[in-house]
Amino acid sequence: MRRPEELSFSERLYIREVVRGLAVTGRRFWRNLWLHIIHQFGAGKDEEAAVTLQYPESYITYGREYRGSHRLTLKDDGSVRCTACFLCATACPARCIHIEAGEAEDPMVEKYPVRYEIDTLRCIYCGMCVEACPCDAIRMDTSVHPKVAGYSRTDFIEDKQALMQRSRTMETGDIDVLMEEMLSGYRRAEEHTDN
Repeated sequence: MRRPEELSFSERLYIREVVRGLAVTGRRFWRNLWLHIIHQFGAGKDEEAAVTLQYPESYITYGREYRGSHRLTLKDDGSVRCTACFLCATACPARCIHIEAGEAEDPMVEKYPVRYEIDTLRCIYCGMCVEACPCDAIRMDTSVHPKVAGYSRTDFIEDKQALMQRSRTMETGDIDVLMEEMLSGYRRAEEHTDN
């Protein structure tokens, strides 16, 4: 990379680069516009034009490597694996994890989370909580993006039950069910506001 003093006068004005950027944008815009127009007349079907995804009617399915919504993993007996050690909350740079610990009745377990909440409006989905957890109690392998619609801040706080339910749903093996559950929640909320 050249230093600013090594650039010519025209390069320092950045006019050439601005024009090149506009040319790329304009070329893509006009190409897609004309393709959509000729598609309306039944021609050029072999050439695909860029379209906007009409979410939530259609959506992209994410791969297993996608760092999606959180879930709390479960033990074989169906209880939460979390030991309320607070390492995930300590490691979180956004301070979005809130845990309230309680004494467990089981003598083999010292404590468990009475309350475990993630404020998804504050979360930056960095995965530090997953890395910090010593007992693999929290994961972000749901392949579902975070909730994007709500009417109050509390709509975006995921509690312990919701996080555990994702693990129960994933045990069935059908990850698409998680996305369908989220979309049906959107539809119920929309129907509730329409009435």
